[in-house]
Amino acid sequence: MKAVFVHVSDIHFGQEKDGGMVASNDDAKRCLIEDARNEVANFGVEAAGVIVTGDIAYSGKDAEYSDAGKWLAELTDAIGCARTDVQMVPGNHDIDRNAITNTLETVLFAFHAGGEAWLDRHLDHADDCKSLYERFDAYKGFALDYRCELDLNGGISKSAKLYLAEGRAIRFVRLNSALTCSMKDNKGKLILGARQRILPEEDGVEIVVLSHHPLSWFQDSDKARGFLRGRARIFISGHEHFPHLDVHQVEEGRDLMMLAAGATAPDDFKNGFTYKYNILAFEWDEAQDSLAVTINPRTWDEGMARFKRDDEFMENRDERQVLASPNFKKAPPPEVQKDGHAQIVPELVEEPSAQLPEAKGDGIAEIDEGVGPSYSADDRYVAEKEIEPVEPLDPVSAEPEPTQDTRDLQIRFFQLLDDEQRRAAFVAFGIIRQAQGRMDHSMERRLFRRAVRQGRADEIERMLASAEIERKGETA
Repeated sequence: MKAVFVHVSDIHFGQEKDGGMVASNDDAKRCLIEDARNEVANFGVEAAGVIVTGDIAYSGKDAEYSDAGKWLAELTDAIGCARTDVQMVPGNHDIDRNAITNTLETVLFAFHAGGEAWLDRHLDHADDCKSLYERFDAYKGFALDYRCELDLNGGISKSAKLYLAEGRAIRFVRLNSALTCSMKDNKGKLILGARQRILPEEDGVEIVVLSHHPLSWFQDSDKARGFLRGRARIFISGHEHFPHLDVHQVEEGRDLMMLAAGATAPDDFKNGFTYKYNILAFEWDEAQDSLAVTINPRTWDEGMARFKRDDEFMENRDERQVLASPNFKKAPPPEVQKDGHAQIVPELVEEPSAQLPEAKGDGIAEIDEGVGPSYSADDRYVAEKEIEPVEPLDPVSAEPEPTQDTRDLQIRFFQLLDDEQRRAAFVAFGIIRQAQGRMDHSMERRLFRRAVRQGRADEIERMLASAEIERKGETA
């Protein structure tokens, strides 16, 4: 069973400073979608999803994520996966730098100077921790729509298992490498922290770690490298805009792949930087009972104004790399390899504490509790208690898993309507009492799903259709 992903990084929506750059980047992104459609089709399967290793936006603004969401919708439609089948992590450009006050800048400087102990002291206090994550406010809401919750206490987030064969799965572990980023960051000064370094282990499951920054950007890179060498199979990063691939034999029977991505839309086209992305195919190698990764690196062909295979990147390596995988060998051997297309069923990220049933058979991923964010009382309900539901929300564990249609509608609802319009809609639906105030991301999405369960989906569709017509009129 082969799971194919389109891997993009450093898309930088909102970076363009003039109309010429807007036109050039828009054209390259359109060409990427068509190239990905054709290249994925060559595998003979629909894609399992998209991987984004950070810097989705350029300055962490809602409007930039709205544009990114529309482009991701076109990309996922083109390659045949659900619009929510996206694994993402934040980068330094996914931070709203306007949210970095003088006080917070001083705190971040203290992290870089004082090291991990200073970060831990901050994360151990709810109010201090909350202030640290306010820089990611727009990203947090965007990521929730794709079931890629941002852990709010300095820890990792992880996906559900993606089965490649019976008893053989991969799991994406998502790091927030931008946690200690400030206005300007120096290489080797950022901190992952122990909460993010400690990777999960499970027999039969190999870990694919996603990070925006390469290891060399962290003070605690040696400690992080130890966990990667001992527990992970692949580490994928972005940030430096120039692709690189290394496969290390950690020890007999244990390999580690380090894959650095080029930029999908670099902010500097000097020194060989250009538009790049990858197509990655994960599969179980039955002969060696190992994880195999096929890499199809794509780069912009200036002479033909289209994408082509990046043969220089591969440096005469085989496109299919078989990685010695000890965690596979710790589990009983598969009796029968599953046929067909691997599917990913991520965790229900808005309700991380919910106990969900396992999905059985046909290669469908098991849903398990995983590592989700922890919430303070204020985060779980309403900021400053200003907006109250007309009826109390049901316990998180009692809320049903939304359908894919509901998730797709939810993405459009949050992309097309601004905060004021969404609050007004909830008032019109009789779900909240007043439109003034601020709601946290998790609660707002629960209110949306309540509206759908109450039969408001058709009204929402009409509302979104009107918003699309209005937006097209503004840009005509």
